[in-house]
Amino acid sequence: MTTTLHTPVAAAPRRSALRPSGLVWTVLRLHRTALFVWLAFVAFTAVFMLWLYGPGASAAQDKLDAFGYAGVLLSTSSSHALLGFTSGAYNDLFYDPGTLITLASFGVALFAAGPLTARELEFGTAQLVWGQSPSPARWLATKLAMPALLVTAGMTVLTVLYRLLWNAHGNLLIAGIGPRAFYFSVGPATVAAPLLGLALGALAGLAVRRTLPALALAGFGYFLVNAFRTNAWPFQGRYRQPEVHSRSWAITSKGTEIPDPGCYDDRRCLAKHDIAHFGREYLHSSDYWPRQLLETGVLLALTALAVTAAFLVLRRRTV
Repeated sequence: MTTTLHTPVAAAPRRSALRPSGLVWTVLRLHRTALFVWLAFVAFTAVFMLWLYGPGASAAQDKLDAFGYAGVLLSTSSSHALLGFTSGAYNDLFYDPGTLITLASFGVALFAAGPLTARELEFGTAQLVWGQSPSPARWLATKLAMPALLVTAGMTVLTVLYRLLWNAHGNLLIAGIGPRAFYFSVGPATVAAPLLGLALGALAGLAVRRTLPALALAGFGYFLVNAFRTNAWPFQGRYRQPEVHSRSWAITSKGTEIPDPGCYDDRRCLAKHDIAHFGREYLHSSDYWPRQLLETGVLLALTALAVTAAFLVLRRRTV
């Protein structure tokens, strides 16, 4: 009787679907709805700013030539309310992208608190992923890195477009608090702010581990940060709403540039000086970049603290 010995063959190692690259794709697939919403928001806001740069600015310039600076308060769209919550005047529409960017930053904080972290912890999805191969720390790092890259890229594009719009057509804005506040909010700090929202939202989600309470906590926390940022940064002092110096002038029907007589809506004065056009240029402030870089540094430092706290909370709950 012949006995045949069968040598056991080791099974080929199965490629885990949740290796670093696999984990990235898993996160993207899991949150693809949020990804599409973010891309749609960036595209919509960018197209809106391009409209303000082109057709909207042309219509506002025509009204400026016809009615003086009072003309830029007239509607530049046939619907008189392009986005439904504005007057339709170019001077108001110009600030709407900034409002959308601020709302998007709140949205990032809420997304990080709810769908990104708390919901997966509440329903046990995260624990299931940890049991396959990725450590909790790698899971959180990927969860934060992917949105951070997308938010940084999108906000950078919108900030650059917004600054180009300001440089090209800031002269169409009515002087006052609006241009001052806007001028000091378009820069790297605009990109850093939603990153802080992302970190605060993730921290809230990990700490609370329930979706609705995490959403409330993240929204309230980011609201406080945003209110403190716009009104009471300790390094702002008297520069809370800094003056943006401007130079205005008038151009006669013959193309001659003359000093601005200040009669923007006085037709008799306009006729007296033979004024056909107005121009205004906002001059760069010497403290713009020091303030922007300082504020950006504060926001990034707070972001780093929030991210560190999130990893500590995760470690404590998974040890």
